[in-house]
Amino acid sequence: MTVAPARRTPATSPPVPPPAPPRGSRVTRADHRTEVVPLTAGDGTRLSLVHVRGPVEPWRGPVLLVHGAGVRAELFRPPTPRTLVDLLLEAGWDVWMLNWRASIDLDPVPWTLCDVAVHDHPAAVEHVLAATGAPTLKAFVHCQGSTSFTMAAVAGLLPRVDTVVTNAVSLHPVVPWFSAFKIRYLAPLLEHLTPHLSPAWAYRSEGNLSKVVRRLVDLTHPECDNLVCRMVSFTYGSGYPALWSHRNLDRATHDWITGEFAEVPMSFFAQMRASIDAGHLVAVRDHPELPVGLGVRAPRTTARFSFLAGVDNRCFLPESQVRSHAFFTHHQPDAGHTLHVLPGYGHLDVVFGRHAWRDTHPVILEELDR
Repeated sequence: MTVAPARRTPATSPPVPPPAPPRGSRVTRADHRTEVVPLTAGDGTRLSLVHVRGPVEPWRGPVLLVHGAGVRAELFRPPTPRTLVDLLLEAGWDVWMLNWRASIDLDPVPWTLCDVAVHDHPAAVEHVLAATGAPTLKAFVHCQGSTSFTMAAVAGLLPRVDTVVTNAVSLHPVVPWFSAFKIRYLAPLLEHLTPHLSPAWAYRSEGNLSKVVRRLVDLTHPECDNLVCRMVSFTYGSGYPALWSHRNLDRATHDWITGEFAEVPMSFFAQMRASIDAGHLVAVRDHPELPVGLGVRAPRTTARFSFLAGVDNRCFLPESQVRSHAFFTHHQPDAGHTLHVLPGYGHLDVVFGRHAWRDTHPVILEELDR
């Protein structure tokens, strides 16, 4: 009896990958293919891009995600079952997340929004466009990633960005009265004592001042059992908590934030103080690329902007985005700029709230796809 040999792939052939799921199928963190790409800013500062791809090749263009101050690119991949990155991959976008010089994944350096606008964002945009071959890209930008990115755009430094979805604040920072008090009177005192503030002081002491601040926050912010959550409120806003509503976070995310916040230089707070007093962003370093009157003169960009504002934001009030939308619409009435005021949401829960996948992320995707 003759037995037919078993059919098998020759040893010299590469392993056969499993069939890719069809377009539009559900994506989870396990499906992410992640590559960290080193990037050098215009002034030589070391940055990085996190390129995330899904189980199928993207059929839309690149989208750049830009985090806020004192966090990192992983802000967009919290431990929720459904993240913004998941939804973007499902929708066919080529996802790139920028770790700019404020990222806690990089060596801490003093910085201003001017430095970031001139050196970080143009370098990131050009790298992504060169790597993908796309003629333009779109961006979702948050908080100080948004202020600095918008600053670069209105200065004409990002001509190949055609859509910007901005969350919380862009050109016109408006803060609660107690935040204004802290940044005007408390921050100048701290500038003589420390080069930075850090919510990580909740578990990592850096001298006596960090211990004093931790004790002060422990006494004045009794709203939860996560001291980093409470330190974040002290550092960035006015509220209990300031950057999100506890009802919007699941337990895993509330625990996860413990390791997601660190140093923010006092140089940033000084610039934000000047900008709040002026009513719009102001340049504080001598960068000839940045025009005088950033929030006054007509923007040097053709990008369409969509402004998101959480009604419950106690870091930057919704009025911040209302004013910026009015500014852009005044100067570019036919550009299609939009404003979304989001009930039930604040600052960062727009990004990583437990139900953001159904409440706020669809707004972001719709604006990117317009």
